[in-house]
Amino acid sequence: MRRVLIVEDEHHLADGLRFNLEAEDYQVHVVDTGEAALELLLAPSPPFDVVMLDVMLPGIDGFTVIGELRQKGQFIPTLMLTARNHPDDVLRGFTAGADDYLTKPFELAMLLARLRSLLRRNEWLLAAAASPAATDDAASQPPDSYAFGEISVDFDRLELCVRGKVFPLTLMEANLLRYLIAHEGKPVSRKAMLEDVWGLHEDTDTRAIDNFIVRLRRYIEDDPTTPRHLLTVRGVGYRFVAAPE
Repeated sequence: MRRVLIVEDEHHLADGLRFNLEAEDYQVHVVDTGEAALELLLAPSPPFDVVMLDVMLPGIDGFTVIGELRQKGQFIPTLMLTARNHPDDVLRGFTAGADDYLTKPFELAMLLARLRSLLRRNEWLLAAAASPAATDDAASQPPDSYAFGEISVDFDRLELCVRGKVFPLTLMEANLLRYLIAHEGKPVSRKAMLEDVWGLHEDTDTRAIDNFIVRLRRYIEDDPTTPRHLLTVRGVGYRFVAAPE
């Protein structure tokens, strides 16, 4: 049975989510503060498959919760629930490490679809951890992967392998890297990345893109201060180069 942690301080909403998820054969646990969520999720063996995390919570907020989880190496799939649909709030959640988000009010069918998608990704990650040798066999790689130099990225499993060391990617990191790779060699504007990767069409602070690039460079580049693969194009955005001269 799949185990879901709901972090929600609106008790009527939490009770409704619990009822509907249990009807779908999920095992559900509910807490109403970020502190309680961190206590459970940072335990030696986190007992959950996915987290549904509200942004506005008493005490520490959802952004802080997801940020602390990721900083401590806890990459449990996380769906953020928010009544704040401003693009900057959405990007703040993604920058902190959220995998997906839904804006309240939402339809149950959409929630269940997002939940199933996150659980599928978690199953791929667990399968990869159980068979680490598969990443060394090029013939066994799934088609949704890309390799350049000593680096390979598996978009299904949300993994980046750099000279034998594996880094888990958030969904948003993977989506941004996939987009840049698809436009290999071409300058891509920050505006295009915001619109095409995240579907944000409003006036949004593009510095969030820069933060994602900084994180990807830390994984990919030998010297992030002198990048060779993720290049800055002044006044425009960025350009991915698979085989720099």
